[in-house]
Amino acid sequence: MFKDRADAGRQLSRKLLQFRDGSVVTLAIPMGGVPVACEVARVLRAPLDLVLPRKLPIPWNPEAGFGAMTIDGSVVLNRQLVEGMRITKAQIAVVSEMVMMEIERSNKALRGEKPPPDLAGRTAIIVDDGLASGYTMLAAIRYVRALNPGTVVAAAPVASAPAARLVEKDADELVTAIVSSQIPFAVADFYLEWRDLPEREVKEYLSAMCHKTAGNR
Repeated sequence: MFKDRADAGRQLSRKLLQFRDGSVVTLAIPMGGVPVACEVARVLRAPLDLVLPRKLPIPWNPEAGFGAMTIDGSVVLNRQLVEGMRITKAQIAVVSEMVMMEIERSNKALRGEKPPPDLAGRTAIIVDDGLASGYTMLAAIRYVRALNPGTVVAAAPVASAPAARLVEKDADELVTAIVSSQIPFAVADFYLEWRDLPEREVKEYLSAMCHKTAGNR
């Protein structure tokens, strides 16, 4: 159990100390992954940037997703769920278009006009606050792979057992503090304090914490 996302980041950081070698870039998945990644970046003395995958919400149940996509337009689908729920290609196309608009808006709001991070030959540690299905992290890993890092590490304080199995197939390494077989699984169950973070607060984290960290390396 974690007190909050900052506490989870500190606990996760202790499992990532082996990567503290100067070649690391920490990549947060907004929104909830940012406070976690800030702590990781601070402990590893690593620069921090963002990678912005987004869940593809099921049209009639938007709290659940059938996959994820990234700003380059790449889509990762949960094929078993798509087939089982009979989600059509037309529905996937409509949802993908809407999600892409949100990714582009969020990227501009949080990263401005910055180009993708320079990851060539470096260790990229992708951080989120938890892995439920794993598809958002999976989309992030595949996006980051295209930027030619030397190593891709997926890191989250907690993951469901199915998500861990899914992600560790694509990442060079998966680092978690907790892997749970709990059913039903919810990331929020592992935090004493859990709330959605508004974009404004994420910007404050990036400005006040992460930029300060970069300046003190």
